[in-house]
Formats: sequence, structure tokens, C-alpha cells
Amino acid sequence: MASEATKSVLFVCLGNICRSPIAEAVFRKLVTDKKIENKWFTDSGAVSDWNVGRSPDVRALDCLRNHGIETAHKARQVTKDDFLTFDYILCMDESNLRDLNRKGNQVKNCKAKIELLGSYDPQKQLIIEDPYYGNDSDFETVYQQCVRCCKAFLEQSHGGQE
Repeated sequence: MASEATKSVLFVCLGNICRSPIAEAVFRKLVTDKKIENKWFTDSGAVSDWNVGRSPDVRALDCLRNHGIETAHKARQVTKDDFLTFDYILCMDESNLRDLNRKGNQVKNCKAKIELLGSYDPQKQLIIEDPYYGNDSDFETVYQQCVRCCKAFLEQSHGGQE
């Protein structure tokens, strides 16, 4: 059987310490559980440079841990190379989308398909709100949205193959 080409996805939010590391960790668990982690390269990044090198927000880590997921991600800013190397760049809200489209338009031969992660939500909640100024239940809401969206994205992009 010929090996399938690896696909890649970059999850993006404003600071890369709340929403995008949750989405990255959720997606990583999904592909690992399906035993297709060797077919995907997964990462996350920030539109801003505010938190570069920092671990995710402690509330994001607690939320993931409550669902049996660990992450060692360190925040990073999206680079020009990301637009050339990733198949998909999935972001959390319209502000992220505007920033990414603007940056992507400045990159010659931009390969990445830039979309809202919420566009895959079967419950049609397009925007994944930033929980930073919220409480634990806001992080849980983000987690649940990411689970729904990542499952649907994986199904569509992987053709449901096991």
C-alpha cells in the first residue's frame, strides 16, 4: 500500500495561549486515537507576538487535563513560511481571519487554505470566542467547540479514512 502524503494544519488565535493550543491538542488527540498521527503535521501559532515562548494559559492546561490531554506547546507567532508549508490555517474569529488573509496575500505562492475553524462546526457556531477574560466554563466552551470542529474538519479533510 502506498503511503499517503502527510497533511498539515496550523491552528491560530490572537496570542496562542488559549484557543489555538486547545485546538492543536484536541486535533492531535483525535489523529492519535485514530492511529493516523503519522499522516498529519499539527501546530498552533499566534497573530500577535505578545506571548512568544510562553506556555498556554493555566486555565487552558487545566481544561485539557480534565479531558485527559497534555500539551507541551510554547506560544509562537505565525511566520511567512507557515503560509508556504501548511495545507490549512484554521483560526478562531474574524479578526484572526482578516490578519491572516492580509499576511497571506503578501506571501507569493501562498499554499495554505485560510479558514475559520468554526466553519466546520456542525452546530454552526462560527466564532470561537477568546476565553482569556472569562472563567473556567468559558475554556470548557472553547474545548467543546474545538472537539466538534476538529472532528468535522478531520472527517472532511481525511475523507473518513482510518
